[in-house]
Order: sequence, then structure tokens, then C-alpha cells
Amino acid sequence: MTRQTKFTLAQINPKVGDLDGNLRKVIDHCDLARAANADAVIFPELAISGYPPEDLLLRRDFLARCENHLATLKSQVKGIDIVIGHPLVAQVDGQEKAPHKIYNAVSVLRDGKTRALYRKRHLPNYAVFDERRYFAAGSEPCVVDLGGVKVGLAICEDIWQAGPIAQSAALGAQLIIAVNASPFHNEQAFLREEGVVRKNARASKLPMIYLNQVGGQDELVFDGSSLAVDASGEVVARLPAFIEAVETLTFADGKFDKGKVAPRLQGAELIYRAIVLGVRDYIDKNNFGGAVLGLSGGIDSALTLAIAVDAIGKSRVSAVMMPSRHTSKMSIEDAQSQAEKLGVKFEIISIEPIYQAALAQLAPRFDAAAVDVAEQNIQARCRAMLLMAISNKFGQIVLTTGNKSEMAVGYATLYGDMAGGFSAIKDVPKMMVYELARHRNQRPDQPIPPRVITRAPSAELAPDQIDADSLPLYDILDPILELFIEQDKSADEIIAAGFAHEVVHRVIDMVIANEYKRRQSAPGVRVTSRAFGKDRRYPITSGFCPSGFAPSESA
Repeated sequence: MTRQTKFTLAQINPKVGDLDGNLRKVIDHCDLARAANADAVIFPELAISGYPPEDLLLRRDFLARCENHLATLKSQVKGIDIVIGHPLVAQVDGQEKAPHKIYNAVSVLRDGKTRALYRKRHLPNYAVFDERRYFAAGSEPCVVDLGGVKVGLAICEDIWQAGPIAQSAALGAQLIIAVNASPFHNEQAFLREEGVVRKNARASKLPMIYLNQVGGQDELVFDGSSLAVDASGEVVARLPAFIEAVETLTFADGKFDKGKVAPRLQGAELIYRAIVLGVRDYIDKNNFGGAVLGLSGGIDSALTLAIAVDAIGKSRVSAVMMPSRHTSKMSIEDAQSQAEKLGVKFEIISIEPIYQAALAQLAPRFDAAAVDVAEQNIQARCRAMLLMAISNKFGQIVLTTGNKSEMAVGYATLYGDMAGGFSAIKDVPKMMVYELARHRNQRPDQPIPPRVITRAPSAELAPDQIDADSLPLYDILDPILELFIEQDKSADEIIAAGFAHEVVHRVIDMVIANEYKRRQSAPGVRVTSRAFGKDRRYPITSGFCPSGFAPSESA
């Protein structure tokens, strides 16, 4: 009779540094795997510590606790092979090196013993990754017997590079297991599945299990989307995106039995789900009681409110409309309508008395100077003061509402609408904001009033103000920003793509001039391939002007 080997894929949501919580989650999933009569259970990259642990890896006490928790797992769970990622401190004659040398490692544990140990060989040091800051690279492949199957182990980047899979195959591997912490962006799931996993399976003629973590960690979101493919590259199982999930697969005669194949999300639904998870985990993992935001009657705050409610529930979200002399009746009506549809706490607090008091105090200093952007920004800062006071009093994080287009060109007020703890749509270009709003309105509750989507966007800080007074139209601005920020195109290349010379140079100047603002902005969910933050580390002080002109600044 052909031997059948069962592998349990444990797509879990660990929390960086929560070693006790991560260990409990791992042990619970080991119990689930044993209940399913699995021979082996597979966990993500650095599941013990959470990913990315960043400079926690520079602390000896953190590394020591990781080692202790791994030992606890080894001693407590019996009767199943455990494939799990963890930091590994290099030792010489039983003593840690000084300074210590650490690896991104995977251990195979069973019945109190370490049956195999693999050290990650390719350390990514691009985009959001800086693993060479912390880890030494391994050098050897690892093939281990799991339930009678010779399994080649790999960790994330290893399968994106030439060599590791072929070397495991040469050692007799019948199956590749890759454990991962692969963060989401809008193209990543497709690139990962089609360009890496299925391609490698076909090239090596080996089936593969790709196990990815899920969850939000600061700016990063991990989508999960774990999968198994056969030797031809056909997907035989796919775990759902953006939720914890468990799947046990049977492997016999070099093939998997067909498992559940969750749909691969696309378009607005994919991005929306990523943002909701990122907001939920940032709020919950940082122990905030809820969220508060300024609801202006505009599309950015409308989308942010819908996301917040979908992330943590209406009872934990409150919205504040803070009108001034420039706020339209339409904006107040639309804000109130949306709050009522979503069932959140809603209040109106006028900033006019505070604004008048600020102007009175500044009158001697401003003297006869003409009214300009300074008076507009005072309004935004009055609103920020109110929101932060509510946050302090009630333990609710302030969600800022600026989008990527605004953040790119500095169309936001430092210490005003930029003030807050987290930004749901920080990496969402304005045109995508509209797409996500329309997508969210396809649900029966349709929370975003239609005219919020159709009206001309405005900060309402001056009479009859609209965004187009200060910026190119967003359907022109967004593609220029994508070419410059995400693709690193030069001004000449962008102009050659069909955009007006003066518009391109103006946009680039605004991007460069406002780096100092973005450096002080709240973190936000990464959904594109080049987000402001970990992805793009541009100097604030720089003599290089990509447009060829010295940029001007704004506040």
C-alpha cells in the first residue's frame, strides 16, 4: 500500500516580539495538526519572533528568549514534525560569539529533538527588506525526511534566486517546502504564485508547498495566500488571503490530493482587504481602544471611515465634523449621512472660535501681511488639536486621511491634517481612492454618499477652493507620480511618455521639496510596490534636483 504523508499548512498571524503569544499560537496549531493526523506541520518564516523583528535582533535578551521559547516548543509538543522559522544565534564551543552572529533559520523539531536545521542562504536587501543588517547567510542546502518524504527546505528569498531548489533536487528531494514572510503589494501575490512558485515547480519537476504568514505589522501587510502546487505547476491548494487559515494536504507517490483552492483576489477587493487588515492589526496589536477621525464630507475621510468600521467595528469608531466658515452645507450633510449609515458616534465641533482666537493672538505678528496659506493651515491645526485631545482622553488612535498623491506633493498641513497615529490610505493614489470608494459602495449599506464621489475635491480652507487650484488634475498627477516614485523615471523619460514639460517639472519639484513633511507623517498601510517609508529612503537634504530646478517648499 502506498504510504500517504499528511502536511498541515498553518497560515498564522504572529506579532513581532510577542514571544509568549506566538508560542501559544504555534502550540495550538500543532494540536490542530495532530488532530488531523498530520505527519508534519509547517509555520512561517521567523514564526517564533514575528517578522520583521528589525532591531530587536540586536538585543541579546530578545535572542535568548527566542531560543528559550523554541526549546519550550521542542519539549512540549510530541508526535509530529514541526517545521518552524526562528532566529538562530551562532555558537562556538557552546558560547555565543561577540559580537553575536545570527541566522534566519528553520528547524525541524520532533519529540524533544532538532531533526534538521536550515539557515537562509539569500538575504534580501532591497525594497522593504534589510536582512543583511541583521543576519549572516547560510551556505548549505538541507533535505530532511518528513513522514517518508525527502523534503528540501527553503526560506522565502531562497526560491526567488537560482540554485537552492536545484541543489535540493540534486540531493534527492521529492518535495520543496518554502516558509515565508512575504509582504503584500498590489502585484505581489500574482508575481509570487505565477513567477516564482509555479515556475520553480515546473523547472525542477518537484511539487512545492509555499507557506506564508498573514497579518499587519506596522506599514507592512502579509496576505498569506499560501499554496501547494504539483510538479507541473498546477495549484492544488490555496489558502484564503488576509485571514488565518489551516489546511492539511495528503501527499503520496509524488503528488498531492486536491485541496481547497481559495479564489485569488484581484483589483479593488484585493487592495481594500489589505488595508482593512493593516488598520485592524495596527490598532489591535498596539492595544488602542478604538479610532477617531475627522470626517470632512470629502472622499478621503469617507473612505477612511468605511475602512475603520470594517476593520474594528462601528462601536469602536467615532467621527468628528469640525466645520469652519469655509465648510459647505453639503459637506456637513454628507458627513452626517455617512456616519448615520455606518452607525458610528458622530459629533460636530466648530473650529471657528479657536480659529478666531488664534488669528487674534497672531494679529500683531502678522500685522498687515496678506492673507495666504498660513491662515489656511491654522484651520487644519485647530482640527488636529481637537482630534488629539479626544485621542488622549478616550484612548482612540487618530486615523489621518491623506492619500498618496497628497503626501507625494505636500498637499497636506504639517501638524494639521497630517497629525495622527496611523494612515489607512497613505499609499493609495487619489484615483485609486475613487476606485475603492466605488467598490465599497457596491455593498448593500452603500455608506459613501454618491456626491462625495462625484464632487470636485476640496480642502475647504478658503472660499470656493478646489484641489485643482493648486495641483494638476489627479488623472494626470497620479501617473506622473507613479513613473517618478515607483519606477524611478527621470523628468525627460516622463515627458517622453506624453506629459507636459512644465507639469512634470512642477510635480517633481513638489515631491522633492516635501520630503521633510513625509518624514514626519504617520505610518500607513503599504499597498504599492514603492511606498513612502521603508520602501523609499530619500534624503531630506540633497543638492540633486531631478527636475533640474531648485524646488520651493510649502507648509
